[in-house]
Amino acid sequence: MQFKGQILKMTSFNDQPIQYYLNLSGDLIHMNELFGKELTIRHTGYQCVHCQQDRPIYRMGFCKNCFFESPYASDTIIRPELSTAHLGIAERDLEVEKGIQLQPHTVYLAYTGEVKVGVTRNTQIPTRWIDQGATFALPIARTENRYEAGMIEVALKQHVPDKTSWKKMLKDDLEDDIDLADFQQKIREYFPEDFQKFYSEGEDLWKFDYPFEKPEKVTSFTLDKKPEFTGKLTGIKGQYLSFDGGEFINIRGHEGYYIELEIKH
Repeated sequence: MQFKGQILKMTSFNDQPIQYYLNLSGDLIHMNELFGKELTIRHTGYQCVHCQQDRPIYRMGFCKNCFFESPYASDTIIRPELSTAHLGIAERDLEVEKGIQLQPHTVYLAYTGEVKVGVTRNTQIPTRWIDQGATFALPIARTENRYEAGMIEVALKQHVPDKTSWKKMLKDDLEDDIDLADFQQKIREYFPEDFQKFYSEGEDLWKFDYPFEKPEKVTSFTLDKKPEFTGKLTGIKGQYLSFDGGEFINIRGHEGYYIELEIKH
């Protein structure tokens, strides 16, 4: 069985365990059904997620031109504290930026091999946490826009990491539950005074069940260095496909790559 198309990040559904679908140009392939099967991935070109041209991917699925021009790749996507749509000030395209920034956001703690702080639009809950490979997640603030959430994150990340370490996430073999509510209490003193009104306590803890078992070793590969790869699919966590021998590929990190996928039964 063969498929081909542009890689987009996997679609996931929060189930027991989480169900994953590889998105190739809009065709969804149910990856949970392929565990134990041999897959061959061949990199045959590129397709920028914005202009759709066959140009080398620069970052986040965008070619270099689009990365520096598209409002969907602006600095505020990575650094929400730089948001200015609430002031009516455009960075690249005010209408697009209003749609992204002027909606409710959540500041959260998540456990991804270690406790981290992050920001997400409410519409991305729980997808954002699943994409990061979080075992647990706990909302700690609810804001009206992206700027407010970003300013809270800036204050807290002086004391808590705001990045996910993919190796820690994949190597983690947590036996005891992490008490994120207790962790929230410990960092409350670092909450910015001007944003205390957004602080949220007593939120429900989210817990996720991935179709994944930690391998003895963890190594990653990219399609730039290995344009053709064959391996037996053993599991998925976050946006990482796990293959026998402890080899992993980050699907989100390959958005915009055009591939052929061959499934051997």
